Amino acid sequence: MFRKTLIAAALASTFVPLASAMAAPPRWAPAHGYRAHNGDIAYRRTDDGIRYWQGNDGRYYCRKSNGTTGLLIGGVAGALIGRTIDTRGDRTPGTVLGAVGGALIGREIDRSSSRCR
Repeated sequence: MFRKTLIAAALASTFVPLASAMAAPPRWAPAHGYRAHNGDIAYRRTDDGIRYWQGNDGRYYCRKSNGTTGLLIGGVAGALIGRTIDTRGDRTPGTVLGAVGGALIGREIDRSSSRCR
């Protein structure tokens, strides 16, 4: 019992200072990295919820979707549709072609849904 308590205390004393060292500095602390060179980024929102910010060069930037969600959903839907359409013999070619086509279409739909204006 004493041995387990001693090991737990040793592990806790090792990881507690490590966790506090990895925490973000407070807002009033002097900045030494990205924040020192670029300042704080002030995000703004459009009416439809897209976040954007103004860069140091005066241009506006926004975070766009990279299309991963649309890729996955489109691939699954395309595979199911391709499997349904290809009814002769082995259904593998229809499933694979449907998955590829659906993934590409879904990715493009997801990427085009958020535009910076």
